[in-house]
Amino acid sequence: MARKQGSHSTITGPKVFAAARDLIAQHGFAAVSMRQIAREVGVQAGALYLYTPDKQTLLFELMRSHMEELLTALPAQSGGFLEQLQNFTEFHLQFHLARPELVFISYMELRNLNPENFAIISQMRKSYEDRLEAILAGGDQTQEFVVPDTKLATMAVIAMLNGVNTWYRPGGRLALTDVEAIYFEMVRHSVGA
Repeated sequence: MARKQGSHSTITGPKVFAAARDLIAQHGFAAVSMRQIAREVGVQAGALYLYTPDKQTLLFELMRSHMEELLTALPAQSGGFLEQLQNFTEFHLQFHLARPELVFISYMELRNLNPENFAIISQMRKSYEDRLEAILAGGDQTQEFVVPDTKLATMAVIAMLNGVNTWYRPGGRLALTDVEAIYFEMVRHSVGA
């Protein structure tokens, strides 16, 4: 099949992934077909297979690239454990609020990955969670924090931070800097600091 006139792989490829991201975030992975993605991009369904072998790979690549970007952007730890916790909290909010569709897909569509892809994404997520757990464990050891179970506290803090994506809108009652400050206070109190 000939490529659509005016179509370029450096343009169409990103459009395929952007359309898949938007459609999956809006309708769910199971409800989105390759034909819908193609229609959104403006190409024939067969043309999608120039960019991805199948829908499973498309979902995996969306999640993998999101996690790679997250892990690459995660700043190095510096300062005391309370400062590290504040930096992590602010980073998490800023990074995730800028990518609401990918955050939604990464959490809600994980169940749709095949076992091999699930294992890869789970390991990447664990690397991110381990960073927070190390901060909490370090603060607990130095008695800056009181954390009876660092793994549970890690999951609770991340869940609390992820909740912001469901309600925060720029231009609302609170500026992002206000939300960051309030959430850091809640996170700080939750670990006994």
